[in-house]
Amino acid sequence: MRTVTVLGAGSWGTALAVHLGRVGHDVRLWGRDRSLVDDTEARRANAVYLPDVTLPASVSVTHSLETALDGSDLVVVVIPSHGCRAVLRAAAPCVSDRAVFVSATKGLEGGTLLRMSEVIAQEVSAHPVVVLSGPSFASEVAQQLPTAVLAASSDRAATELVQAEFRSAYFRLYGSDDVAGVEIGGALKNIIAIAAGVVEGLGLGHNALAALITRGLAEVTRLACAAGGRRETLSGLSGLGDLVLTCTGTLSRNRHVGVELARGRSLHEILASMKMIAEGVRTTVAALALGARYHVELPITTQMAEVLAGRTDVHTAIDALMLRRQRAEAESQGSIG
Repeated sequence: MRTVTVLGAGSWGTALAVHLGRVGHDVRLWGRDRSLVDDTEARRANAVYLPDVTLPASVSVTHSLETALDGSDLVVVVIPSHGCRAVLRAAAPCVSDRAVFVSATKGLEGGTLLRMSEVIAQEVSAHPVVVLSGPSFASEVAQQLPTAVLAASSDRAATELVQAEFRSAYFRLYGSDDVAGVEIGGALKNIIAIAAGVVEGLGLGHNALAALITRGLAEVTRLACAAGGRRETLSGLSGLGDLVLTCTGTLSRNRHVGVELARGRSLHEILASMKMIAEGVRTTVAALALGARYHVELPITTQMAEVLAGRTDVHTAIDALMLRRQRAEAESQGSIG
């Protein structure tokens, strides 16, 4: 049994806390919202994010970072990307010397363009960091449905620790040392999923969706490789696997944003109606800036940025992608067509 802290009481944080409690760990689930924390502890269920899932007795819920982090062996970070640094900075003085950090947030930090493991390393530099990524809807993990993900770190011992302590009969973890490839894949697939939602919402058919996913993978792969990742990583769980799930699964928040944009709703209206965060909305601007840094063209991301900013409509964006200059499929800058 390990002492585990999960920072973030949204759907994914709650699902991981439930999972880790089931496999035998002493889990402290921390949330910023005191009313949500108190209600979750009283109900023994997160009524906002996972109302039908009961918390095991081994999971406690707290709004105190000091209580949550006291003597913790594993610290699982599931904070939205825009709030991650502030929480880690506040948490740092309370962290045990032996703690290993697990980053389960998929996104890029605005402004710095850092991946989440890099943000964690800056704020708690003495601790190993393992990235947890791959095709994994929170509700399905909470329901103990079969799931396979990736644990990635430059520290092999830390990777093996996370593989050992997170595994179960329904939760399998593969290892990787390609942290950059895994994180870029996890972050940018959310943008492609917004585009996939647009394709779905406009009723453009299966051909268009298949093309979008395939060219989206090429786009994500180009940026990941430019940032130091390996091409083969993007054909695995944290690339193709996560992309397919997020682009086609009805539980995908980012896909939902795209569907609603295609139906004519404003971005503000869509986000205001959602309980959970669609990371792809914030990631789009950061991804374009990262692409500019590495001189990588990101056509799908560019069009989604225009749509999200209200500078163009979904029909114009699709036309712009389809009418791009036709190239050889393997050409480095690629296109949707």
